[in-house]
Amino acid sequence: MTATTWNSFAISRYLRAGDLRSIGAALREMHPADTVAAIRDFPPADLARIIGTLPEDRQAELFGYLPPETQAALAAAMSRRDLARLLSAMPHDERADLFADLSEEQRQAILPGLAQAERDDLLKLSSYPEGSVGAEMTSDYATVPAGVSAAEAIDHLRRAAPDAETIYNSFVTDAEGRLVGTVSLRDLIVAPPGATVDDVMRRDPVSIRADAPRAEAVELIRRYDLLALPVLNGGDRLAGIVTYDDAMDVAQEQETLSFRKTGAVGPISESILTASIGLLYRKRVFWLVLLVFGNIFSGAGIAYFEDTIAAYVALVFFLPLLIDSGGNAGSQSATLMVRALATGDVRTRDWGRMLGREILVAGLLGLTMAVAVSFLGILRGGPDIALVVALTMVIIVLMGSVVGMSLPFLLHRFGRDPATASAPLITSIADGLGVLIYFGMATALLDLTVLETE
Repeated sequence: MTATTWNSFAISRYLRAGDLRSIGAALREMHPADTVAAIRDFPPADLARIIGTLPEDRQAELFGYLPPETQAALAAAMSRRDLARLLSAMPHDERADLFADLSEEQRQAILPGLAQAERDDLLKLSSYPEGSVGAEMTSDYATVPAGVSAAEAIDHLRRAAPDAETIYNSFVTDAEGRLVGTVSLRDLIVAPPGATVDDVMRRDPVSIRADAPRAEAVELIRRYDLLALPVLNGGDRLAGIVTYDDAMDVAQEQETLSFRKTGAVGPISESILTASIGLLYRKRVFWLVLLVFGNIFSGAGIAYFEDTIAAYVALVFFLPLLIDSGGNAGSQSATLMVRALATGDVRTRDWGRMLGREILVAGLLGLTMAVAVSFLGILRGGPDIALVVALTMVIIVLMGSVVGMSLPFLLHRFGRDPATASAPLITSIADGLGVLIYFGMATALLDLTVLETE
């Protein structure tokens, strides 16, 4: 029995016995991530009782580890008073995320229970549109005024620390609240006596607008290796920050979405484990049905070359092998290009350069695979069949690789997500073209061989 299973069993036993004190004592000894792993399968009403055994600050910390759908269900099971207290103790950005997931009735019920400053901050953060930097930022940041001494700045940070998410990087603002620089706690500590914040701060810091797409914040934090990225409003005043851990959560969410698109699956906002059968069906059925009709072209191609197939039955043996090779090569190329475009490693203007490289690489791959399969062709159908199979392998691998590489560029050029160039789509295209190439090649070469023999 794993530690998580044992903890879940123990909590369940205490819960049945009504021993909430023992639950609280057990949870205080556990890391929040381990606690969530142990209690995530409990019903919302039981979750509310379990979390209620902890102090409000520990409740808020634990709440941040729960999946969004569990947070919403748990919030619905809590009393208005308990939920208001929990919101007050949560970090500002997590509080805004939870508030956005609540029903309008729940929002109106808990707002009167919050202090005016908390209410204003919550409404401001939750007002930004989904997917924007503002929706991901937090107002738990520390600022120091420009012009003060390093010692005064440290005293200022000491007072602000209990309410700030991070003080390792602080933001220097002028009298109007405009961002003029950033300063690290280390620089303040090692600053010589008499030094001011202006002497040690970094001017013209990297920043982003609150209405920018959140993906841009992730890219800036990754590129400049930032612990926190300042967010500015329309008047160049500091509105909040996006921290490194929040940016990584966004990056993970985006990568998950890209992986699902690569598999021709629509966006799913909740856990696969808890998603309904109907939701999973709806997110997968469209592409599968569409690709079924796309594969009709493969069947039509086979039907068109019925005479060739009837004359050379050995060709059928190599059909799956060849068209799958084209699809596999195309999927590899598409995966590399989708990731390269997503990270900025390549851009749309690099298509011509990448095309030349891909043709060279795919040609080498195709030749290697052709040599490997030609021996099988000789055994199954003789030298003529081996020649057809080998030449087709080179052409199909080239075709699949070029299509797989080019589709992400094409989609990116027209403002679409390159991940839409999914493996099933590439495979369907490669299948249809592969059938035409294979049997067209066979018809031309084998008929030519017959004529020469005659």
